[in-house]
Amino acid sequence: MPDWSYHGIFSPFLRKLPAKTSREFIHRGMNTIASLPFNLGHHIINFLGREETHSSLEKRQLGAVFINPMGLSGKVDPLLSGTRAFSNLGFGFLEVGPITRYQTESTTAPKVNIEAKTILFSDESVSYESALQILIKLPKKQPLFARLEGTPTEINEMAKGLEPFVDGFIVSTPDIHSFSEKSILLSTSNLAPSTLSPFHGIVLEESEGMEKLLQQVRYLKTIGYKGTIITSGGVMEPVHGLHLLDAGADLIMLREGYVFSGPGLPKRIKEVLLQRSNYFYPPPSGWFSYWLFGLFILLGGILALLFSLTSIILPYDEFFLGMKKEDIWAFNERIMLFMAHDRMTLAGTMISGGIVYMQLAKFGVKQHLKWAKQAIDVAAILGFLGIFAFIGYGYFDWLHLLFWLILLPFYVYGFWKTRSLIGTPTSPNLYNDRIWKIGIYGQLSFVLLGFSFVIGGIIISIIGVSSVFVQTDLQYICMPPEMLESFNANLIPVLAHDRAGFGSALLSVGLLVLMLGLWRYQQGNRWVWWTYLIGGIPAFFAGVYIHFAIGYTTFIHLAPAYFALVLYVTGLLLTYKYLHKKDAS
Repeated sequence: MPDWSYHGIFSPFLRKLPAKTSREFIHRGMNTIASLPFNLGHHIINFLGREETHSSLEKRQLGAVFINPMGLSGKVDPLLSGTRAFSNLGFGFLEVGPITRYQTESTTAPKVNIEAKTILFSDESVSYESALQILIKLPKKQPLFARLEGTPTEINEMAKGLEPFVDGFIVSTPDIHSFSEKSILLSTSNLAPSTLSPFHGIVLEESEGMEKLLQQVRYLKTIGYKGTIITSGGVMEPVHGLHLLDAGADLIMLREGYVFSGPGLPKRIKEVLLQRSNYFYPPPSGWFSYWLFGLFILLGGILALLFSLTSIILPYDEFFLGMKKEDIWAFNERIMLFMAHDRMTLAGTMISGGIVYMQLAKFGVKQHLKWAKQAIDVAAILGFLGIFAFIGYGYFDWLHLLFWLILLPFYVYGFWKTRSLIGTPTSPNLYNDRIWKIGIYGQLSFVLLGFSFVIGGIIISIIGVSSVFVQTDLQYICMPPEMLESFNANLIPVLAHDRAGFGSALLSVGLLVLMLGLWRYQQGNRWVWWTYLIGGIPAFFAGVYIHFAIGYTTFIHLAPAYFALVLYVTGLLLTYKYLHKKDAS
């Protein structure tokens, strides 16, 4: 669950529910998605949150490989109801538990103080049998540490059963330290060397504020402590994570900060760590081919726009129809105006799409960012496949085929030359300040805009290859389909071709808008804001202008365009400061 959905959609609703109810609702819901067959859940979560980690953040501790130093405290998910989901959310490791021989019910419900940003976590635990069944079925994607509670005998028995599925254990009793060959860590605030020496590491639970936690970490480094230092809690924003790692913590577990800051917190910390590393890749040779691909789409859109403003239909259209455009004008001028309406909206969409492709190539692929390549590939491949929608009613547009044949070599070359991209985004964002909070709602607007375009593109494509018209279309043309067909049997296939072509283009551009909002929304990315601004103008102007120019202004027909325009303007206004804020202050 990304921050835009957590803060913008779910959090206002969940805060009105009891803390445990909202926790289990969201965890079980996420787990349901993560459990979808054929690894579909993983792909959905990755599509919405983009949680991959750059290889430079990898760490080796306690005999295990951590793809990054961020983990999640078991206090956030004591019943393991969301463990499968959390394993897909980009964490370097997870703590599971506390695990006891038998499940214990909480004597006190979790208490959340929103103003003070504190949580009094419940003291409930999950039973050994339940935990074992969950871990047996859990795909192993990162190291797992089981927090065990109970008598020495109970801990020894539980550890034997859990050993094949975890990488270590966490206990809170100094006297229990030799029950497993796996790494054993002590959860305590007692930093006496004699207490710590039998353990492989220590888990410092924050209880008196970040400054106290930092002092404890620095003290351990000062006395030359050689074990692994893991902190739990205290991290409310990215800067806190950086301070702990700089002080000497090897790994950090998020706790209440994950609840208040949102699920995007570990990703934001990773982006800041990568930003500080100044990791550099030389531009891949294929980025310019992708850029030319976008340029040709833009030029094709401009050409289509000129045709829609002048002749509207072309000689090969007339050949297929078996009549001149003047005959159609004479029969019913609104048929020609309706065709101009579909062709101009297609032209505007192509121009906007070309701009976004070019920007993704220059500021994404050129910077070796894997997500930008994947965004281009998804939208381009669907665009190429859209040519089959053109023939849904029997009219194959040879000009479109020629256009795709010109584009195809540029796309294929770019695809092949950039196949090894592995770069991930960076960000200077350190704080949960007001600009960041407002920006989240702007990101939500752009994500909803992208989803709206995708859904609209699918619906329009389906209409184009099936009924062709909606009721308002027929009201505007003032003729039923039967009359159009009796006038010219090939007229409806031409109109269907226009409708399906526009739907296919809108679907591709919608995916670009959506993926740009989902995957490249980081502080200081001015090019993203300008891409939305400049890229959106042609599509919105052409789509709205042509309706008023031809008198097709039925409100219900234009309502989706008005809704999209509101999302577009809202997104631009709310994200301006965040996307233009370059420094970390």
